[in-house]
Amino acid sequence: MREELFGRLAERQTLDDLLADARGGRSAVLVLRGEAGIGKTELLKYLVGRSTGCHIVRVTGVQAEIELSYAGLHQLCAPLLGGLDRLPGPQRGALSAAFGLRGGEAPDRFLVGLAALSLLANAAGNQPVVCVVDDAQWLDQVSAQTLGFVARRLLAESILLVFAVREPSPDETFGGLPELHLTGLTESDSRALLESAVAGPLDERVRDRIVAETRGNPLALLELPHELSNAELAGGFVLPDARPLSSQLEHGFLRRVQALPAETQRLLFIAAAEPFGDLPLVRRAAERLGISVDAAVSQAEASGLIALDGRLRFRHPLVRSAAYRAAETEDRREVHQALADATDARVDPDRRAWHLARAASGPDESVAAELEQSADRARARGGVAAAAAFLERAAGLTPEPVRRAARTLAAALAKYQAGAFSAALELADAAELGPLDELGAAKVTLLRGEIRSISTSSSAGLPLLLDAAKRLEQLDAGLARATYRDALHAGINADGLTGRDTVAVAAAVLAAPRPAVPAPGELLLDGVATAATQGYSAGVPMLQEALAAFRAGEVPAEEALGWLPLAARMAGDTWDSTGWTVLTTSLAELARETGALSVLPLALLLQVPNRAFAGELDAAESLAAQVVAVGEATGAGFLGPYGSLFVEPFRGREAATQRAMDTLNQTVRTRGQPKVEQDTLWAAAVLYNGLGRYDEAQPAARRASADPDGLGLSVKAVPEFVEASARLGRPGDALDAVRKLGEMAEATGTDWALGTAAYVRALVSEQADDLYREAIERLGRTEMRMDFARARLCYGEWLRRENRRTDARAELGAAHELLSGFGAAGFAERARRELLATGATVRRRTQASYESLTPQEEQIARLAGDGLTNAEIGARLFVSPHTVDWHLRKVFSKLGISSRRQLRSTLSTPA
Repeated sequence: MREELFGRLAERQTLDDLLADARGGRSAVLVLRGEAGIGKTELLKYLVGRSTGCHIVRVTGVQAEIELSYAGLHQLCAPLLGGLDRLPGPQRGALSAAFGLRGGEAPDRFLVGLAALSLLANAAGNQPVVCVVDDAQWLDQVSAQTLGFVARRLLAESILLVFAVREPSPDETFGGLPELHLTGLTESDSRALLESAVAGPLDERVRDRIVAETRGNPLALLELPHELSNAELAGGFVLPDARPLSSQLEHGFLRRVQALPAETQRLLFIAAAEPFGDLPLVRRAAERLGISVDAAVSQAEASGLIALDGRLRFRHPLVRSAAYRAAETEDRREVHQALADATDARVDPDRRAWHLARAASGPDESVAAELEQSADRARARGGVAAAAAFLERAAGLTPEPVRRAARTLAAALAKYQAGAFSAALELADAAELGPLDELGAAKVTLLRGEIRSISTSSSAGLPLLLDAAKRLEQLDAGLARATYRDALHAGINADGLTGRDTVAVAAAVLAAPRPAVPAPGELLLDGVATAATQGYSAGVPMLQEALAAFRAGEVPAEEALGWLPLAARMAGDTWDSTGWTVLTTSLAELARETGALSVLPLALLLQVPNRAFAGELDAAESLAAQVVAVGEATGAGFLGPYGSLFVEPFRGREAATQRAMDTLNQTVRTRGQPKVEQDTLWAAAVLYNGLGRYDEAQPAARRASADPDGLGLSVKAVPEFVEASARLGRPGDALDAVRKLGEMAEATGTDWALGTAAYVRALVSEQADDLYREAIERLGRTEMRMDFARARLCYGEWLRRENRRTDARAELGAAHELLSGFGAAGFAERARRELLATGATVRRRTQASYESLTPQEEQIARLAGDGLTNAEIGARLFVSPHTVDWHLRKVFSKLGISSRRQLRSTLSTPA
């Protein structure tokens, strides 16, 4: 094997620098991109050779394994599994399930990713870890996504992770990571490499042609001369090859394979079809085909096409593909059959089933049934992409039409779960040709509705979800109700409770059959539907009964994850302050405990407004940052701006509020969800009321509160509209809004609702004293301290205008203290100005020292201040404990403290 690496000085220096960073305790990631043969593998070898004293982990993607979930990740983690017991329980369980080390529920792939990150980080605590991933384009989907997840979360560990990806590659799994695009060698380096590969004379014109045509591709420079005779090399009498370079290379390898003896060729066919290079398995399969194994292996090794180092490895992936293509169709079937027969069904049933499927020449129910069982095992490990592949192949081998249609539909559902929407729709179309039974046809409609909701918009998927729910009523009552729930929630998200599509779903819910004794979820669904079709007051009693059951924990955990998002939302809409806090907290905790990370971003987001209205803006901001972190990890990054929308207006930060509004309004333009625009208008109204710019607050609040029956922030915008109208001297503009809010408050009867109703009546009343006192008394009994403080602010402002300065100072002073403590800078400054107008002396709050922290540093500092360990913080934010520790050291330096005990007091004390 050639030791010298021609050229690549800059590339080698880049790798050396990254390796030095890893040795110094700073992680590094690099994606090497380039065409086949450009030298990616040789650079990885160079890096490994330079990594003395490091723990080296090698992973190689294999095209034949691209459908076998976690195959690539297992290569990475296998040498590190000795540290499995050191992982937190959820991570250990997820990784064990993914690798089939234990049974149980399918693991969440993000917990699997966090477990892989923890394994690497723990290993790097002993010595630097260098991980090289060759042919990353052939990794199975879930392994590629997991390794991309890990790469984006490395920071303060002694880890260097380098991927080699063949171009062109449409996959964006590693997009956004640092890249190095490899081009051809320089002309001088190309000539030197070519001359080193040619033993005899080389005509200068032939040399220059080869250098020009190979464009500096090192593998081509080494291999193409083997295609030319000595005479051709010396004289240049040969026609140019017009095929793309990779085809020329593969054709050259193909000719070298075909030049070998028949038995040796067949041995290479077997090795090409067995992706692990498992020499004992290759030997057993070869013996079944009557091959003289030792002689064939020796001839193959002597040809330079393979190498033996405990495993049988091809010199280059193009050699493998050339060897596989050299086999005729019938030869391939015989080889796969031999491999299936040589594979222990007890040890590796899935690989055996896969080889049987490749060996099948036509429909075969026994093989299809084995593939279906493999799909079940893959799904249990969280490998939905693998399950889809097994099911799709099983469907193709199923002779009986009805069963074939059912398996095709199952494959479509698995493709959808794996995020392959186009493939899922194609399989759904095929399943409908089935024939499918009524339940299957309804599930196809449901599948199309779910895909449309995600890929287009909530409103676009609603008609299909509604159609599916109606068809499911007599076929699967539980699935029907869950579909109605999702359709109703989608409608509320898109256009509020009173939107046309939402009302249509609600009417269907009420017309559908229901059990004599409804469960809490069904009662919740009926309550929402009644409120949508018959009015808020009609639906509130059922909603309150259902929410009481959810608060009491009467819903099993496996059902609660589906129902709690809607329940938590309705708690806020029925002005149940305690229930809102309990249910949003329960949802987030349940999502964490069960590893339901697909639900976690929404769960955290639902907590943000709850904490903001409670006056805990620091907690709300920390949650909003977690929404961003988890959203980026789980693909729900579009939720991130919503967290800012609930925090920044109360902070009085105009530029940050505007950025969040602009980002979310883009959603309206691209996805057509009008309710998003109402939400951004609510944020604008809060911001401008806090800044005392009532002429800007009123029009925004008017539009945001135009449909309070739609609930959500449309209702919460009513007090903003009333306050702005009153301060502009136009209370008459808001009288209808005051009346409407009063009716809703009477329906709920909660202190939060009745206190808010008294507060808005006070704003437009000439005899406001008693109303303000009632509002303050009622709101003081709730958790909603922001509303309580703002009521005291408005009462103090009214008292000052009534020339009751002493009373005004008491209320304004209390409001200023509360709002400053919350971090509600705009409203606090309003209170400060009013206090000055009463003749009081009050200092302006200076910038807090912790504002020098970055968002992630502040987030980590607050979690540490709450008593979480580095491991617990890392699990929440999808980073390693080493990264948490690195950030905390920077926090201590910036804040001038030396211990975690000082964090809480430092972060909670305004400057």
